[in-house]
Amino acid sequence: MTAAVVWLIVGVLLVVAELLSGEFVLLMLGGGALAAGGVSLLVAGPVVGGVVFAVVSVLLLFAVRPALRRRLDRGIDPAVMHHRALLGSTAIVVSRVDEHGGRVKIGGELWSARTSDGHHAIEPGARVTVLTISGATAIVVAQD
Repeated sequence: MTAAVVWLIVGVLLVVAELLSGEFVLLMLGGGALAAGGVSLLVAGPVVGGVVFAVVSVLLLFAVRPALRRRLDRGIDPAVMHHRALLGSTAIVVSRVDEHGGRVKIGGELWSARTSDGHHAIEPGARVTVLTISGATAIVVAQD
């Protein structure tokens, strides 16, 4: 097998492996290997292929990859996710909430809850505001 074929196989394997990682490092190395394979087809010698692989891979890693990451990260929605999305939302008390516990309905889902001050109980049907989430328990305060 010639050096060009080996470089081409390595390049294709690295590009395919990139599908599993998603960090664009293997893609850049695969690009370097494909470039080395192309040069090895034209110029004989494994040293030339190795030098082309190293130079092209470094250029791709430090010039193309950051720009590609920035462009893709710009498309990610910075919306608040998980329990932080519930902070400040209104909930309905389903079963009495006090310092020991209770149940509230937040956005159609039942949550365990307890009061923030620990002294006042909140009766079923009352509206409360979610102050924070501690584990799987909503810390709430009665709305005035």
